[in-house]
Amino acid sequence: MKILIVQTGFLGDIILSTPVITGVKELYPESEIYFLTTPAGRLLIENDPLIDKVLVYDKRGKEKGLKGILKTTRTLDNFKFDRVYSLHKSFRTSIMLFLTKIPNKTGFKKASLSFIYNTKEKRNIEDHDAIRNLSILSSQTDISLLKQDLRLFPPEESKVSKELQSLKNSKYILLSPGSAWKTKMWNSKGYNEAAKYFEKKGYFIVVTGSESEKEICGEVCQNTNAFNLCGKLNLSELKFAASNAKLIVCNDSMALHLASALKTPCVCIFCSTIPEFGYGPWKNKSVIVEKNLNCRPCGRHGHKKCPTNTEECMKIPSAEVISACEKILEN
Repeated sequence: MKILIVQTGFLGDIILSTPVITGVKELYPESEIYFLTTPAGRLLIENDPLIDKVLVYDKRGKEKGLKGILKTTRTLDNFKFDRVYSLHKSFRTSIMLFLTKIPNKTGFKKASLSFIYNTKEKRNIEDHDAIRNLSILSSQTDISLLKQDLRLFPPEESKVSKELQSLKNSKYILLSPGSAWKTKMWNSKGYNEAAKYFEKKGYFIVVTGSESEKEICGEVCQNTNAFNLCGKLNLSELKFAASNAKLIVCNDSMALHLASALKTPCVCIFCSTIPEFGYGPWKNKSVIVEKNLNCRPCGRHGHKKCPTNTEECMKIPSAEVISACEKILEN
């Protein structure tokens, strides 16, 4: 049996979908499992021993638009899949799967054009998103009996740069100060103070982020000996760096889910959002730092600008974050 899992959403969503890989393999141990994702998502999913092949749908690039949908549809039909589980609820994904010849299609009730699915599953908003994704298998099994861990697999040491290889045996803390949303970001001054504090404690500081986060990463590194890798790592290399860190300090962002999947201890700062939305740490050692404010949360996904113009939720004292880090490092 050939089974396809589809998740072409944001990187954090892709990581939070990975328990479904284990669940499908438990249900169909003799099956071949394929995973359709984005070009960036491929670097996250690759190396998973349960995945026979990662397929790429470049929906914002060369497979953009209707022609891209039709091209991807033809590619999928060539594999002659017996079953597909769609974890992505978009209109585009539903159209693409509707056009395939896959006989058994399972999606979520709240997916766009959900009528195209043979089986439609409900996502419980009260659950962590890892469980919400596993609910795609609810009609077939008791999902509470399935393994619920996130799963990512770093590349072999020989496949990363000498710089990253040298990090492996050092005592380092990884700081990831960025986010797609301004109001999810703890201030750079706080990260900088934490970096200076732990350098004095004998830790090496590594700072990571995307190309667009160079400014804040530069501010975090000011007057420190931090190793600034912002914009220098692809996602496969980032998995390697994150997997060998003593601790990851980050916002409510992809780095949080990376830490959970790799079982790296994590201190996560929640600013405008709250972990109760279902996107908090999952099954790794972690401490959440947040401020109790009447205006919080101001949205499920953050904002580009603080609605009250105070940014109060982002002004958590560095002493609180440092204390949370020490709790984990002591253990």
